[in-house]
Amino acid sequence: MENYVKLLERGHKNIPQTDPKKDRFEIPKVLGHLQGSKTVVTNFITICNVIRRDPSHLLKYLQRELATPGHIDGPRLILGSKISASHINTKIERYITDFVLCPVCKKPDTTIIKEDRISILKCSACGAKNPIRTKI
Repeated sequence: MENYVKLLERGHKNIPQTDPKKDRFEIPKVLGHLQGSKTVVTNFITICNVIRRDPSHLLKYLQRELATPGHIDGPRLILGSKISASHINTKIERYITDFVLCPVCKKPDTTIIKEDRISILKCSACGAKNPIRTKI
C-alpha cells in the first residue's frame, strides 16, 4: 500500500498545472499609434481572424460607433481621427457581445446568416438561432 501512495504522489507531481484563467477565446488588444490626426490600428486583421468575422463588417461597426471615417490598408485599419486604444477596445468588446458570442451558451462558435432581411446569429456549438437586434 505504501508503494501505491508513493506512486500516486509522484504521478500528481508529474501532471502539468493548468491555468484556470486561460480561456480558449481571447481577443487581442488593439495595437496602434497616432499618426498626425489619424489613428492606425496595426493588428486589425489579426483581431478579425480571431473573432472569425469579415473585416469590412467590423470596420462598418467601428465607423458607426466611433463616428469617424476609416479604411483598411493591408493588415492595418486607419481611422480618420485621434481615438484612444482603450476606447476602441471597448467598442470591439461590445461588437463581440452583439455579433460573435452566442446569447444562449456564450460560446464564440457562431456565424451570421441572412434569412429574408433579418440577420441571424447561428451557433454551431448549441444550435441556437437568435436574431441580431443591432443594425449596422
